[in-house]
Amino acid sequence: MADYKIGLALGAGSARGWAHIGVLRALAEAGIFPDVIAGTSVGALVGGCYVAGELDALEQFARELTRRKVLGFLDFNLSGTGLIHGHRLRNVLEGRVKAITIEQLAKRFVAVATEIGSGHEVWLSRGHLGDAMRASYAMPGIFKPVAIDGRWLFDGALVNPVPVSVCRALGASYIIAVNVNNEGSHGTVVTDIASLPVAALPPPSDFPGHGGIIARNGRAVKKLIQRQLFGREDTGAPGISTVMFQAFNIVQDRIARSRLAGDPPDAMISPRLPPMGLFDFHRAEEVIDCGADAARREVDHIKRDLVARRFKTIYARAG
Repeated sequence: MADYKIGLALGAGSARGWAHIGVLRALAEAGIFPDVIAGTSVGALVGGCYVAGELDALEQFARELTRRKVLGFLDFNLSGTGLIHGHRLRNVLEGRVKAITIEQLAKRFVAVATEIGSGHEVWLSRGHLGDAMRASYAMPGIFKPVAIDGRWLFDGALVNPVPVSVCRALGASYIIAVNVNNEGSHGTVVTDIASLPVAALPPPSDFPGHGGIIARNGRAVKKLIQRQLFGREDTGAPGISTVMFQAFNIVQDRIARSRLAGDPPDAMISPRLPPMGLFDFHRAEEVIDCGADAARREVDHIKRDLVARRFKTIYARAG
């Protein structure tokens, strides 16, 4: 039925968000095409490229990433509001959509962001698509916040990590949610830390040789920033990026659980992903495959559910 809209809520998750590409591919294979897309953080990036017809280009970019290429996008900013300027990444990710506005898109799309200061949840449903995506994935402390309509915005994961509520507000009748961050921190009360196994974390030095990016500042500075940002290999102590990322994931996980419990989707796709670091975008191939596998496990259920609900709607109207 034309008025029975399928909504797709793509959640936050940094490099884990490449799984959304695999999910979209598997849903398309099964003949399931969302009418409404809402995305938070990397979910907004993938969702925005999908509705703009640029998913192929994004997937090619992601699959061609290497550790060295990822490091090349990290234009460090040691004197501003974010660790990374993001200009290099912006030029590549948003280059193909810079002239597109959300109003021009064939499908309804919203990117979720958070307003600095007030903490308001902001739904970006108009204006330049690239600006909306960038505001939604601007992780605090990592990327610089984005100014839109006089408001300074950053990562929407702080308020709505898996935006089911947005899809519902946009008139979706059946909502599929994709949560790529549901396995990292399940959380419990620990009364005896010695009784627990050590939590799995990504290696403290994901990118050997990354200090070369700032070689002109001297060997001592290189080593200092290397230890501070990526951690120490000798002690295994996590660096700033790992600490920030894990803290962000824990907060995001708690918020997502609370919001999904109060407003559950009709179907949930949860890819089984390995432990990953903040800058592990070079692992796109395995992450995309995990997303596709997760979606394929759910498509039969989703299709049966959609058929049943559509017939129920038809009978209700006829009666």
